[in-house]
Amino acid sequence: MSDDEDFMQESDEEQYDFEYEEDDDEQEAGDVGIENKYYNAKQLKLSDPQDAIAEFLGIPPLEPDKGEWGFKGLKQAIKLEFKLGQYDQAAEHFAELLTYVKSAVTRNYSEKSINNMLDYIEKGADESAAVKSIEKFYSLTLQSFQSTNNERLWLKTNIKLAKLLLDRKEYSAVSKKLRELHKACQRPDGSDDPGKGTYSLEIYALEIQMLAETRNNKQLKTLYNRALKVKSAVPHPRIMGIIRECGGKMHMSEENWKEAQSDFFESFRNYDEAGSLQRIQVLKYLLLTTMLMKSNINPFDSQETKPYKTDPRISAMTELVDAYQRDDVHAYEKALRNNQDILADPFIAENIDEVTRNIRTKGVLKLIAPYTRMKLSWIANQLRISEPEVQDILSFLIIDGKIKGSVNQQAGTLEITSAADISRIQALDSLTTSINELFGAVFREGEGFRIEHTSFEDATPGLDVQALASLAKAGGRPAQRPLHRPGKGKPVLTPL
Repeated sequence: MSDDEDFMQESDEEQYDFEYEEDDDEQEAGDVGIENKYYNAKQLKLSDPQDAIAEFLGIPPLEPDKGEWGFKGLKQAIKLEFKLGQYDQAAEHFAELLTYVKSAVTRNYSEKSINNMLDYIEKGADESAAVKSIEKFYSLTLQSFQSTNNERLWLKTNIKLAKLLLDRKEYSAVSKKLRELHKACQRPDGSDDPGKGTYSLEIYALEIQMLAETRNNKQLKTLYNRALKVKSAVPHPRIMGIIRECGGKMHMSEENWKEAQSDFFESFRNYDEAGSLQRIQVLKYLLLTTMLMKSNINPFDSQETKPYKTDPRISAMTELVDAYQRDDVHAYEKALRNNQDILADPFIAENIDEVTRNIRTKGVLKLIAPYTRMKLSWIANQLRISEPEVQDILSFLIIDGKIKGSVNQQAGTLEITSAADISRIQALDSLTTSINELFGAVFREGEGFRIEHTSFEDATPGLDVQALASLAKAGGRPAQRPLHRPGKGKPVLTPL
């Protein structure tokens, strides 16, 4: 309900009768006069707000008992005073407004009005004095509803206060407030009260947000799983959107892309149902995880996301996903360069480097496929990245077994070992082993002689077996030398 609404919800207990009193005409005339004063004051709000405040504050004294018009007049005066920076006067009149809650207006109407008033002052708190005054408003509200035993509004107000403290990153105060709220939603034995399941989920959502911001993933995971097990509540979809969003971020930190994608999708769906603008930001996170999963599935194929495919607010992320799925490094780099506002979100900025590395890695693999030897500078020029980045990617690919080869840092080249080279090296190694075994068998087992040289290489210095193997690995061919030159390198044989 808007703060400016000029009607009051009727109480279910209110009864109507047709007994007429003698002063009815007088009372009606008085109500008409108060009503006219209220609407005249509203007309002054834009042209002369200070006079409007005086007019609104003049309404409560005109009522013999606290009633609807006095409540409305005080609401309007408080909003104008806060807007004009008259925070002390606004707090004073807010305290007076709270006295109307007990009997002057219905419970539902008063609760919605107070909540809307607190929302209004939070949004209007642009300076330090305004922020400081907010605490006064909350303190007055909590005192009022604690004295009237209105536990529901006490919980709602405390939850709003905890959210305010979280927005201001006062984590110590938030933790203290959350402990107080958890206790209020528990049974005497410490278990969650099923009758307060909706409030429990709101409290869990706030604590999960705080743990996500402070990167306390261990406690976050425990609380996240506990929140998902709460079945006794029908939470507002915005609350589930918050819980799922934080869960997605938690899974991202663990590089669990699949679970992160699932949570971000559920978060988007809940935010969309709640009509929250946060759905756009979470949709960007969903597109980010699609790239990190290296998935070729179009994220806009689902019924929920399809209407946002052409939304200009996510066009930059859509360009990135399109270029990524086509393995077009240049289009990806261009989209990222032309849309630096994407990096304004710290979460995206933190994870986009992994996406960029992935697409560059795919680009390198695609580029070097036809070649066996190339310069690092050529790869860098083709992908428009630096040589150190190329070397880093190639080292990763070699270690990961994606390519067979080596980087010559001194020459600045990459040399790929082909399958044919590997087969030839293995064949030469096998041949060398066989010749050594044959030589040993012939000369060790020969009758009447024993050999002092036990190695085939020693016996045949003309054949450098290790050099032969090395040259074969490098793709070269050994120089042709005689295996035996007369008079030199002959085996020394001695009689037994």
